[in-house]
Amino acid sequence: MAKFLFAFVVAGALLLLLASSSYVLAADADPIDDFCVADLSSNLIINGLVCVNPATVTGTDFKFTGFEKAGNTSNALGSAISPGFAGVNYPALNTQGLGFARFDYAKGGLIPPHTHPRATEVLYVAQGTLYAGFVDTNNKFYPTILNKGDLFVFPRGLVHFHLNVGNGPAFAIASFNSQNPGLQPIANALFGAQPPIEDGVLAKAFGIPITEVEIIKKGF
Repeated sequence: MAKFLFAFVVAGALLLLLASSSYVLAADADPIDDFCVADLSSNLIINGLVCVNPATVTGTDFKFTGFEKAGNTSNALGSAISPGFAGVNYPALNTQGLGFARFDYAKGGLIPPHTHPRATEVLYVAQGTLYAGFVDTNNKFYPTILNKGDLFVFPRGLVHFHLNVGNGPAFAIASFNSQNPGLQPIANALFGAQPPIEDGVLAKAFGIPITEVEIIKKGF
């Protein structure tokens, strides 16, 4: 009985360790210092960003003012994305496992279907009304209408979008649980890949003639 109990405890501990390891590997690594403000002038390539000397860091380094102005929505999609990422314009987020973005939408503006392979996204609607949703791996669609003050979560890696369905401009702020969530627009990935995916592959996948594939590709 004692041997059986010992084996049961060991097996349970191993399962817990494996589950914990899987969770850890699915997210950014934990920081090993209080902070690591990124040195964006460094050309050194590592799995992360080089830190500046902590002795030179001040409170101002942790401040970000990149979202005070609306983005330019004068484009075919009627939308704009303003980043707040460690490797772009917010160095203090380095090693913190966070990223942010501001989305601006003209009336009818769209952030098209895309995925973030390394992060879950939480969207906060600051102005306007959005139609948003995601598709799970069973192809079930989860749509909703978001109004000012609403939050919506897009699970890691799933295809999602947001569309302005209000009567005027809108904007929203997104947070990500990764400093480098990745962004893969679905249409661009398939029809704008370089070198291009063979027309026959896309024609068969979408059940459309090759001539239509060629027309779509010209848009990318």
